[in-house]
Amino acid sequence: IPHQVCDFSRHFAEEVICHFIETYGQGATPNPCIECNRRVKFNLSLLRSHAGEFDCLATGHYAQTEQDKISGRFLLKKSVDTKKDQSYVLYSLSQEQLKCARFPLGGLSKADVRKIAEDRKMTIAAKGESQDICFVPDGDYGAFIEASTGKIWPPGDIIDLEGNTLGRHRGIIRYTIGQRRGLGIAANTPVYVTAKSAGDNTVTLGPDSALYSKSLFASDINLVACARIDQPMRVTVKTRYLQTEQPAVVRQSGENTLHIEFDSPQRAITPGQAAVMYDGDIVIGGGTIMADES
Repeated sequence: IPHQVCDFSRHFAEEVICHFIETYGQGATPNPCIECNRRVKFNLSLLRSHAGEFDCLATGHYAQTEQDKISGRFLLKKSVDTKKDQSYVLYSLSQEQLKCARFPLGGLSKADVRKIAEDRKMTIAAKGESQDICFVPDGDYGAFIEASTGKIWPPGDIIDLEGNTLGRHRGIIRYTIGQRRGLGIAANTPVYVTAKSAGDNTVTLGPDSALYSKSLFASDINLVACARIDQPMRVTVKTRYLQTEQPAVVRQSGENTLHIEFDSPQRAITPGQAAVMYDGDIVIGGGTIMADES
């Protein structure tokens, strides 16, 4: 098959890796796959500037699209294989991007895809699964960030919920909400990272119960199934890629913000991650979880 190889490594570094580093430095936890899809893989202007004109863009994501017959909007839907569904990391695609997108694997299971590859004697049929970030294969985000920037993130105080100092951390980029291991703190009961503050360079620890919250604000929103949410809407929401959707009510609190109220408290809602809303198998939209309303 005639094809052209395009080098987007510089653009990937500027749009995805730099965003990843900046977000961690601000005390949040980003999802670089979402930024990569939005700014590189489905960046139609970038692709056309390198490869010329094309009619559609096909990728191996497990998701589906269709056009709503009433509104005319292009919808993003879950894949048939719900265990492999990747609609969560595609919620930020624009109407123009979805119109152009083709997901040929969306109607197949992963087992079906492997069988097709095996029948064609393709070596990739036996390729193992990976959940790692592609540019940090060993999972050591702190070491990667410091090596990439040449900057050492300073240690600071580990505090409890009352502000008492418990010890010292090794730089806030090495911690994330809900983390239990590698804290270097001796405690009689299990403790977890419940908050990080880049402003005063602290990591806060608390019991598991302190990780639960019933609501969140999200910014930098992208609505797929509708142009705007004019009244409270019942949805299900994922705040992490592998999380089971949870029932909630969403309100659009501003031009670029959402307020989501869950039916029951959710564990370890993490600033920087995405909150993605569904109505059945249709993606309503989503946004980036904020540390607070401001």
